[in-house]
Amino acid sequence: MRFGFHFLDFTLPGYPASLPDHLIGTAEAVEQAGTSWLTVQDHFLQMEGFQTAHDPMLESWTTLGFLAAHTRTVRLGTVVTGVTYRNPGILVKTATTVDVLSRGRSFLGLGAAWYEREHAAYGIAYPGMSERFEMLEETLQIALQMWSDDDGPYDGAHYRLAETINVPAAIQRPHPPLVIGGSGEQKTLRFVARYADACNLNVYEPDQVARKLEVLRRRCDEVARDYASIEKTMQTGGWNPVADPDGFLRFAEEVAAHGIEHVHIRAQSDDPAGYVARFAETVAPRLAEIGV
Repeated sequence: MRFGFHFLDFTLPGYPASLPDHLIGTAEAVEQAGTSWLTVQDHFLQMEGFQTAHDPMLESWTTLGFLAAHTRTVRLGTVVTGVTYRNPGILVKTATTVDVLSRGRSFLGLGAAWYEREHAAYGIAYPGMSERFEMLEETLQIALQMWSDDDGPYDGAHYRLAETINVPAAIQRPHPPLVIGGSGEQKTLRFVARYADACNLNVYEPDQVARKLEVLRRRCDEVARDYASIEKTMQTGGWNPVADPDGFLRFAEEVAAHGIEHVHIRAQSDDPAGYVARFAETVAPRLAEIGV
């Protein structure tokens, strides 16, 4: 089983001056550990419920550009970018720039957005859920068009682009992977089947994972999509694999049996680089054997 690390806590000793060193150290550790993904969350305020809105948060795509300069092998992306935050043409241009500067290691994670306080704080419109999902689908379509040979207009209900010129093109072919975050059965998993290269589920119990992947399989059948062509990834919630490696590995075996190929882990420590190094020593070799 593959694994990724998610950098979401910037309340670290010595911040803000220490944050570049924490990021560089974590980047070095994840590459030494054989990590598949290194991601950041796309928020402007820290998530309430995790910490507070007044705790530090770095802007995600600037951070990914910084990480691109300090990594060589790991894939970089957001889990996930809220579709409301940026004009889709600018977002795809940004993601393409990270792909070029990372020499072909970026992916674009997208979701329908949820953090209403953040929208109000920064003056970002926060439409109803149905409209946000319409915006998500149009953004997926715009991304695929901008990563194609078609640089003509895009005319949607929410977005109208006179031209979809995107030069230089992304390094990856046919395009950087599209990852859709969430588990909604009616829209999210339908969009995964139609547009995405990977899903990132945000359910945590193995029986819930089994249900969501079965729904995804049905959605793939509806559009004649090869279910096996979609990478199945998931968040690991509150699991602390370093504190409970045996329990975590049992969990990983259960979700792998249902089809999960990649688990996404939080570095739960005020020393994220050290946490990743401990994971590499105690968990990663055993995790790699799962699903083989």
